[in-house]
Amino acid sequence: MGTHFPMTRPINDTLLRALLRQPTDTTPVWIMRQAGRYLPEYNQTRARAGSFLALCRNPNLATEVTLQPLARFPLDAAILFSDILVLPDAMGLGLYFVEGEGPKFERPLREEWEIRDLSAPDPDNHLRYVLDAVAQIRRALDNQVPLIGFSGSPFTLACYMIEGEASRDFRWVKSMLYGRPDLLHRILEVNTQAVTRYLRAQIESGAQAIMLFDTWGGILSSPAYREFSLAYMQRVLQELPREWDGHIVPRIVFTKGGGLWLEAIADCGCDAVGVDWTVELDSAKQRIGHRVALQGNLDPGVLLSNPDTVVREVARTLAAFGPGHGHVFNLGHGITQWTPPENVAALVSAVHRESRRYHNPG
Repeated sequence: MGTHFPMTRPINDTLLRALLRQPTDTTPVWIMRQAGRYLPEYNQTRARAGSFLALCRNPNLATEVTLQPLARFPLDAAILFSDILVLPDAMGLGLYFVEGEGPKFERPLREEWEIRDLSAPDPDNHLRYVLDAVAQIRRALDNQVPLIGFSGSPFTLACYMIEGEASRDFRWVKSMLYGRPDLLHRILEVNTQAVTRYLRAQIESGAQAIMLFDTWGGILSSPAYREFSLAYMQRVLQELPREWDGHIVPRIVFTKGGGLWLEAIADCGCDAVGVDWTVELDSAKQRIGHRVALQGNLDPGVLLSNPDTVVREVARTLAAFGPGHGHVFNLGHGITQWTPPENVAALVSAVHRESRRYHNPG
């Protein structure tokens, strides 16, 4: 399995130390969706690729766009350029993109026989292009900063697989959850096996930290969240290697809208909990900061303003976490395509400058 990339510690390992709540001189920063449409160079590479999916499936171009934000900004990590939906695509659901409408599946899971026939793909065969990109990015990074690998959570993937596209009301998912929970559990079982294999292969190929994106966990009731989302993320983390080549591989779990369940998330086997902008960082730190690191949580909308406002909001976010280690600065969700790059430059600079006082008091 995988290419077994040696897990050498990067020169700038601030992110890895922060995720494990070890001392750092500054608060590390990376940005969800940091390689994206807000960067002119990304749009040029995407145009050369011909489509978003072609870009994902080309390891050379995926490496190129992964590195683009690091060439512009002194970020503390790279994150693999890919999409959470390449995994269900490898399960035969037929992923395609409609301009202006986002991802869709040709064959959403609605029939019982389709769900019974579903199986987890072998990442070495069906997702080789992702693993090749991971290994290539690691080589290109030349040990400067760590590389984050990722997957969608079993439940979030199931939402797309059942609805066939992004949804406002999740009609099909909720109907199955309450009407045929056995079928939803069957999908989640397969997804858990698929996500575990996929993340393990990313670690073997060179990913130095991993993240589970539970984008749609927040649509659930509290009992349903624990049964259909959190329980399966916990199983993924139990099955993944804790260390690779003698180094701990930190795990981040992010449930958008999951502020109600921070304590339960902190108990699932992760090293860091991502929080969105609806959660106060000081409150989150008080609730779970003694157990896990926190990642977040600037509202991406702040980046639509101006550099002065960005600097002010960065300072406010850092102050909310306050003194101590175990904070990774990030947005509360992905950066939007309308963000001016100069605002990102202001954010990264401000995080590094303003956070020193919280790590080296006096």
